[in-house]
Amino acid sequence: MSDLLLSLLRFFNPETSHSLSLSLLKIAHKLHLYSLLGIKSNFKNQDSLVFKNLTFKNRLGTAAGLDKNADYIECLGALGFGFLEVGTVTPRPQIGNPRPRVFRFSKHNSVINRLGFNNKGLEHLVNNLKRSKYDGVLGVNIGANKDSNEEHRIKDYLICFRGVAEYADYITINISSPNTPGLRDLHSNNNIAELLNEISLEREKLNYKNPIFLKISPDEDQNTYQNIINAVIEYNLDGLIATNTTIQRDQSSSSSITDTQGGLSGRLLYDKSNEVLKQIADHSKQNLLIIGVGGVDSRDSFYHKLKLGSSLVQVYTGFIFRGPKLIKAILE
Repeated sequence: MSDLLLSLLRFFNPETSHSLSLSLLKIAHKLHLYSLLGIKSNFKNQDSLVFKNLTFKNRLGTAAGLDKNADYIECLGALGFGFLEVGTVTPRPQIGNPRPRVFRFSKHNSVINRLGFNNKGLEHLVNNLKRSKYDGVLGVNIGANKDSNEEHRIKDYLICFRGVAEYADYITINISSPNTPGLRDLHSNNNIAELLNEISLEREKLNYKNPIFLKISPDEDQNTYQNIINAVIEYNLDGLIATNTTIQRDQSSSSSITDTQGGLSGRLLYDKSNEVLKQIADHSKQNLLIIGVGGVDSRDSFYHKLKLGSSLVQVYTGFIFRGPKLIKAILE
């Protein structure tokens, strides 16, 4: 996708721009126009990773939220990523929070969103997984519907787990979106134990052999992270994704950023997500596979995540701002 096209897309509001970008990418892929547009898919850096029964052809993947409904698997998969993660999916379709709900801060290569798990529901996503011909590693990120109370929230995760297990190369349990009221309460010691116990039992019932990851918030304290690590190990999950967006704001940020509610991603999340990544890596003592995400928008930031202890790295906001050029910058 050319620089000119990316510039033109920024004239639209961020949510419309996101949808248009992916739709144009899908059309370009179907018409075999990638090479004409200067989009590469084969890169020299194929530092593969074998984990359990999966082979990641390189360490760079997409974070959940980029393709919420698995509508764009083939066109994203053809860009050279080592793996894709789709979702977050909930059992029932939901429209999410009122618009406007995505805010772009181009000066900082950052975004604030309060989308609220808007998605077309489990049935739609699973149908797309069934049709997909993508031969890379494909993870599915699962969540809970907004109107599910505390009692039914865990049931939502189990419904999604059962629904995607046959088609997901790995499953991510997302407890860290800041835009679903009460969801982050699952980080607490009792709640996380109850959730992961139920997931572990479901895994046994389904004989699900592939990895399960837990995606965590960057806004917790040190004791909470230690309890989460202990729970993930106790209930035999395979790793952590660090981190989701932050609701905290640096005091030096402009008022337009501090006054906008929602989860902050992109460059302004980078340092905070790295602090949590390092803490998790130091405390897990290599017992868990860690996927680093948050603020990656260059080759240096990608490799720094690996240096801090992640085995794989995901991008989202950086890809929004730089497009396929970011993949080339990292993997070329």
